[in-house]
Amino acid sequence: MSKKNASFLDSCLLLILPQVLLSVAAIVATAPVARLAVGGHAPVAVKQEDYDAHPQYSYSYEVQDAVTGDSKSQHETRDGDVVQGSYTLIEPDGSRRTVEYAADPVNGFNAVVHKEPAAGPAPVAHAPVATIAAHHPIAAYAHPQPVYASYASPHVSYAI
Repeated sequence: MSKKNASFLDSCLLLILPQVLLSVAAIVATAPVARLAVGGHAPVAVKQEDYDAHPQYSYSYEVQDAVTGDSKSQHETRDGDVVQGSYTLIEPDGSRRTVEYAADPVNGFNAVVHKEPAAGPAPVAHAPVATIAAHHPIAAYAHPQPVYASYASPHVSYAI
């Protein structure tokens, strides 16, 4: 091999060798990460919900609004899988509707509706009527009269 060819190969090795070393270093550096990414799994978060095998509650409310005429109530209780309750309301015709209901795993949901006749006409809420002020024509605007300056001047005349 000639000296000229040897120096050419040396210069090629000097150019290529850093690139090869950098590529090998990159492969070696990412190899453990690649194995972990493929083989590892993130832990699954499990939230334990509180479970009540025999739930119990009781609630009720009542509304009596003289302004709007709204009158209604409800109460309900639960003991395990058995729910019982009732609600009442005033119908638009003034009658009172009462619904009594029960639900359990054996009989399902059952409701009994009672309707009491109206004691009188249902109260109607009237919104206050806004009063509008009477229209009064606006008085005509009096524009000021222009004032022109006048100067005293001698009387000029021509005699013939």
